[in-house]
Amino acid sequence: MPGYIIDLDGTLYAGTKPIAEAAPFIAKLRKSGSPYLFVTNNSSRTPEEVARHLREVAAIPAAAQDVLTSAQAAARYQADTAPGSRVYAIGETGLRQALTEAGLALCTDPGAEPPDAVIQGIDREFSYAKLFAASRAIMNGAAFIATNPDLQLPTEMGLTPGSGSLSAAIRAASGQEPVWIGKPSPIIMNYAVERIGLPREEIWVVGDNLRTDMAGGLAAGCRTAWVQTGVAQGADPEEQMRLTGIRPELILRHLLDWPS
Repeated sequence: MPGYIIDLDGTLYAGTKPIAEAAPFIAKLRKSGSPYLFVTNNSSRTPEEVARHLREVAAIPAAAQDVLTSAQAAARYQADTAPGSRVYAIGETGLRQALTEAGLALCTDPGAEPPDAVIQGIDREFSYAKLFAASRAIMNGAAFIATNPDLQLPTEMGLTPGSGSLSAAIRAASGQEPVWIGKPSPIIMNYAVERIGLPREEIWVVGDNLRTDMAGGLAAGCRTAWVQTGVAQGADPEEQMRLTGIRPELILRHLLDWPS
């Protein structure tokens, strides 16, 4: 039986609203015994918080071990590269917890304690002081790791700046490109494939975003299923595929549109 790497926002829920077909789809996977993993570029929430959101918003049974966040992937990448290293974190609870759990030391004053790496995710308290500290550390030799390239986030107020917008500021100030961790990077996708434990060609990547979910799935050598919910809703599929140059294996109106 195949495995599934499943996107969250836009695929299983839209912000604080469930997508109707999501819970029945996950119920079918659970009944069949198919392995699956929820993978998100959101670095602000802990896996426990993501699982709670799935239960409360989408009525989907979920536990922390069912989730892989870009914060966890960034923490693992740095821990594998430089075990026990000192890092300056720009981010929220999800990122800080992931870094600590990976055995990395959080640097609170990068001026006094030069970090080995700057690891940056979404930070809704981002400031000039953090930009200065990060760019100076990077120019002094610290690695620059960014959890994801998402420039904007959909919210109830409309589009708001995403983690990638903060990365752009640090890139401009430091003159250095980051190592990108989240979708479509093969880094997070390879970790997800490892967690599923099946050959890549037996794993479906399911999501609503061509540029992140589908591009990430193709880069990882997995099968791809594009659902027309979330950011894809109302778009002309052929036009979107022409513009992006990305053509998934399956194009679905919704999750229950999966062919028998």
